[in-house]
Amino acid sequence: MSSPARLPFEHIVSIDRDSSTAVYLQIARQLTNAIKQGHLVPGSRLPGSRALSLELKVHRKTVVAAYGELEAQGWIEVSPNRGAYINNIPEQNDPSSSHFGQAPIAFASQTGYTFRRSILLDKPQEPNPGWLAFSDGMPDVRLTPTEILTRTYSGIMKRKNNRKYLAYSAVEGNVFYREMLAEYLNNTRGLHITKDNILTTRGTQMAIFLTSALLLTPGDLVIVARLGFYESNMIFQHFGAWLMQVPVDQDGISVDAISRLCKVNRIRMVYVTPSHHYPTGVTLSEQRRRELLELSEKYGFIVLEDDYEHDFHYEGGLPLPIASADQSGMTIHIGSFCKVLAPGLRMGYLVAPPNLIDELGRLRQIVDRQGDATMEQTVAELLAEGEIQRQLKKNQRVYQERRDAFCSLLQSKLNGHVKFASPYGGLSVWTEWDRTLNLMRISKQCMKRGLHLPQTLLYQNESITAVKLGFADLDSNEMEEAVTLLARVVNESAL
Repeated sequence: MSSPARLPFEHIVSIDRDSSTAVYLQIARQLTNAIKQGHLVPGSRLPGSRALSLELKVHRKTVVAAYGELEAQGWIEVSPNRGAYINNIPEQNDPSSSHFGQAPIAFASQTGYTFRRSILLDKPQEPNPGWLAFSDGMPDVRLTPTEILTRTYSGIMKRKNNRKYLAYSAVEGNVFYREMLAEYLNNTRGLHITKDNILTTRGTQMAIFLTSALLLTPGDLVIVARLGFYESNMIFQHFGAWLMQVPVDQDGISVDAISRLCKVNRIRMVYVTPSHHYPTGVTLSEQRRRELLELSEKYGFIVLEDDYEHDFHYEGGLPLPIASADQSGMTIHIGSFCKVLAPGLRMGYLVAPPNLIDELGRLRQIVDRQGDATMEQTVAELLAEGEIQRQLKKNQRVYQERRDAFCSLLQSKLNGHVKFASPYGGLSVWTEWDRTLNLMRISKQCMKRGLHLPQTLLYQNESITAVKLGFADLDSNEMEEAVTLLARVVNESAL
């Protein structure tokens, strides 16, 4: 029996008490490195937990936890009467046959193999914490009814039947949630659906991704708006589709232009954001909705209707979704509660005929087995009790007041540089700028002053200079400060 390893453990193990890594894990990892490097040889006995704790100046329970971690990974064997011994793992300890003998041990900084890198996909730049930031129309998470959500969620978890929400459930989504969601969409959007028409998703982008994965093949033609949602365009192109752009005016996407393209091309899909077109915010007229549906039936293309902002319309009636009049099964209607509740909750949905829902469910289960069944149950119960509907009315009042205040600030501080119309709905204002201004330069100058104006909000080419400015997530003080900073940078750039 080997005697305890008499090594200077205070030099082998260096504890960083400011590290976010638990002390016992620091000890375990550094002892692992010592074993890999051959400093602790197989068969040698480690000091007792009490002795090592005194040497390292830590609590004995910390050493016990570290030994437990080493034992769980197979590096040592612990016997109550004999102590802790280094296991014999020759393939790990032979420096000549592997990299384990090298020091220091660090994870690779890049892959040792090649992979295909996309030239289409991009990651949005995030602002530094604490910065003021313009968004493309994000809701204010401070309005999220956290107390109601917490109380309902907690109540569900305390029930005796809570295990069914913790286990695997229907891949299409929580059954009660889909029932309540179908009722809600029937009442607010004029749809005529049941739970069998619904697949829950983690936001609208997941719905677009799944739809594209199932329905698009390389070379398919997808019609999108000229100036459209950049992330949906990335998804379509990711699956090999070719994009064909058509113009947008004050009545929404041009159906006449779509008709002309259909006469000479085989169109697979048309993507529209009818309630408030992304990015300009205009509403697709009722007449064009009817004409687009008629074209889809005539030419056999899919209408992917992204109704991401249907719930936020402040003045006048909003036309019903295209899907509400579809009797031929040509539309796929997608939406979410991400802007009604909070973006981080990822509560999206997709509405389509049952045969497509079934196939999308098969695809979804190999991507993301199911949604959060407990959160879906929570939202279902809030829908049943009318809490979501009441919260939406509160949010609409707040956002309408912020829209008015924001437009007033733009008018007073940026008059002469910016033209815009107060939007009838949505959470942003489409602003057209003096074409002599360089928007990228303005964005960089704003960044230097602590105001994040993301490049994804900027639209500048030979024919347009515009910015999509979200207002909903800014309170009155933040709004004043953000517009004042923006105006200061613009005025300096115009000199």
